[in-house]
Amino acid sequence: MRVANIVNLGIKELRSLRRDPMLLILIVYSFTVAVYTGATAMPETLNRAAIAVIDEDRSPVSSRIVTAFYPPYFTAPRIIDHSEMDARMDAGLDTFALNIPPDFQRDLLAGRVPTIQLNVDATRVSQAFTGGGYIQSIVSGEVSEFLNRYRAENQIPVDLTLRARFNPELDKGWFGAINDLISSITMLSIVLTGAALIREREHGTIEHLLVMPVTPVEIMMSKVLSMGFVVLMASAISVVVVVKGVLGVPIAGSIPLFLAGTALHLFAATSLGIFLATIAGAMPQFGLLLMLVLLPLQVLSGGMTPRESMPEVIQTIMLAAPNTHFVALAQAILFRGAGLAVVWPQFLALTIIGAILFAFSLSRFRRSLK
Repeated sequence: MRVANIVNLGIKELRSLRRDPMLLILIVYSFTVAVYTGATAMPETLNRAAIAVIDEDRSPVSSRIVTAFYPPYFTAPRIIDHSEMDARMDAGLDTFALNIPPDFQRDLLAGRVPTIQLNVDATRVSQAFTGGGYIQSIVSGEVSEFLNRYRAENQIPVDLTLRARFNPELDKGWFGAINDLISSITMLSIVLTGAALIREREHGTIEHLLVMPVTPVEIMMSKVLSMGFVVLMASAISVVVVVKGVLGVPIAGSIPLFLAGTALHLFAATSLGIFLATIAGAMPQFGLLLMLVLLPLQVLSGGMTPRESMPEVIQTIMLAAPNTHFVALAQAILFRGAGLAVVWPQFLALTIIGAILFAFSLSRFRRSLK
C-alpha cells in the first residue's frame, strides 16, 4: 500500500464531491440548519400552547389560576363560556380548556375536595403529555398557596434540594443540538462513502481504477479517508460555530478530544458505508439499505433513549454498533467534561469495531471487483 496513491485517489474523491451539488447541500444542511432546528424545535418542549379557561367561579383563587398561565409555555389564557369549549377544540383553536366550577373557592375553604376539569386535545401528543403535567403543577401550586393564607403551614421533616448537574437549566435544546450533530456525523459518513463507490460503478470509472497500478485497499482507504475528512471538518465547524457560537451551548470538555473520538467513529462508519455500497446495485437500493441500518443505529444507540431503559438483549447487541460507543463518549466529553481517563474504553471499542468493519468491508469489496 502506497501513501501517494491513497492521497491522489483521495484528492480525486474530493473533486468528485465538489461536482455533486446535492451532496454538498446535504452536508451544509445537516451540520447547520438540522443542528439548529434540532436544538430550537424539540418536540417535548412546551412552547406557546393555546389554553382557554372557563371561569364559572369568578373568585380570587380562580383569578390566581388564570393569571398563572403566561408565555413562553402558554399563550395568554382566553376566557370563554362553557358553550364555546367544544366548538373551539373541534376547530383546533385550543390545546387545553380548563373548566373551574362554580363555588370552587367556597368548597376549598370548607375543606371539601372540588374538581377542576381539564380538556386536552390529544391529537397534539407531545404538548398534551407535557402540558397536562405543567397545568396540574400550576393549579396545585396556586391552590396550595391560596390555602396557606388561611391554614397553618405543614412542616415537612425532609428538605429535598435539587441539583441539576451538567445542564442546570434543564434546557432540552442542549441535548437536541448534540444529538442532532451525532446523527448527522453517522448519516453523512455512511452516505458519502457509499455514494462515492456507487458513483464509480455507475459511471464505469471503477474499471479504469482496476487497470491502474493501485490495489483495492488503496481504493477503499482513499474513499474512507477523504469522506471521513470532509465529515470531520464539517463536525468541527458545527461544534464551534453552530453549537457553541449560535446556540450558546456550553462545551464542558475538550473539543480536540471529541474530534479524536469522531475520527475513530468515522473510520468505522465509513467502512460500513463501503460494505452497504458493495451490497447495493444502485443508489435507490443503497437508500433502502441505509434506512434499514441507520434508523436502528440512531434509535438504539442511547442517543434518544438511555440504554438502561432498553431490554438487556438490545443493550448487548448494540455493543457491536459503533454508534453506541460514540454517543457515550460524545455526551461524556461535551456535556460532562470527561477526559481520556474516562472515555478510553469507548475509544478502544471504536478502534476494534472499526478495524473489524474495515477488514470485513475490504473482503467484500475485493469480491465485488471479481
